[in-house]
Amino acid sequence: RPVDRLTVVKSVAGDFIERRKGDRVGLILFGDQAYLQTPLTFDRKTTRYMLDEAAIGLAGESTAIGDAIALAVKRLRQRPQDSRVLVLLTDGANTAGQLDPRQAARLAAELGVKIYTIGVGADEMLIRGLLGTRAVNPSSDLDEKSLKYIAETTGGGYFRARDSAALERIYGQIDRLEPTITETETFRPVRPLFHYPLAGAIVLSLLIGWRQTGYWPWRGRL
Repeated sequence: RPVDRLTVVKSVAGDFIERRKGDRVGLILFGDQAYLQTPLTFDRKTTRYMLDEAAIGLAGESTAIGDAIALAVKRLRQRPQDSRVLVLLTDGANTAGQLDPRQAARLAAELGVKIYTIGVGADEMLIRGLLGTRAVNPSSDLDEKSLKYIAETTGGGYFRARDSAALERIYGQIDRLEPTITETETFRPVRPLFHYPLAGAIVLSLLIGWRQTGYWPWRGRL
């Protein structure tokens, strides 16, 4: 049975967050603008909570990919160069913001930020309905050329996720490419971090931009 894309992303990306023990992890959502939902933190539970609370249209109906990259880079530049990693996931093309994604990618490369990009959406398919059969392309808005450019320019990699199983494999591959490094830090939050989303920096950032409410084939239990 079909499952909406955002539900799949929350499940798979959430599991990815749980596996990053010893890493600081942050979350950026981008639509009309880019928003840092969780700051640099070892608190994976808070980051996953904010991911689970994400909804289509929460950040607006457009896709500001360039601004999202710039927001992450601004904070990552304060971190050691070998720990500046972004994972950018989107099902759309850049349609908003002040900075072009390719410009943002070049800026990221200059500052040693590596970006893994994930383009999401199934291939064109035939859908049967009451009025007959029609062709539907769930990935019609996806700008693969720009995502490939971003990944190649920054020394990362581009991945294509056409279903939930592919997305699980991709996050597993990124896990292997960027193994966790155990750090020791006493975490004593004075206030819940999710109440203050614009504080701190990012070491591993999940950039998620969402425009469509399309469906993927159901592939196993998530």
